[in-house]
Amino acid sequence: MNKKFSLAILLTCNFLFADSLYEFASLENEKRFYNLIKEVRCPKCTSGSLASSNAPVSEDIKLKIVELIKDGKSDNEIKEYIVNRFGRDVLYDPSFDKSTYFLWIAPISILMIALIIFFFRRKV
Repeated sequence: MNKKFSLAILLTCNFLFADSLYEFASLENEKRFYNLIKEVRCPKCTSGSLASSNAPVSEDIKLKIVELIKDGKSDNEIKEYIVNRFGRDVLYDPSFDKSTYFLWIAPISILMIALIIFFFRRKV
């Protein structure tokens, strides 16, 4: 009984004295950080976000995001910084511009063509 109690105290103390890895001035900034790292891909990983990656480059990006948040940068400014550094592929949601028109328009066009062919085909 004494060993179980000692073990419970030891485990509880670890959680009580644990410190956050990233320090923020407000809860809002912390929420912004966690939302941003979910929206940005790890440049080294194949399909993982920064939130799911422990690669050294992703840890560096996380620290830079914390620094930019503390400097008062907006989410768009932070994303712009990351895109300038690592390219457009680092964001999960591509923008709607000249280079991505096909990405956005193709599924709708293919669906419309398929529906037209389905409804107006000749019955043999």
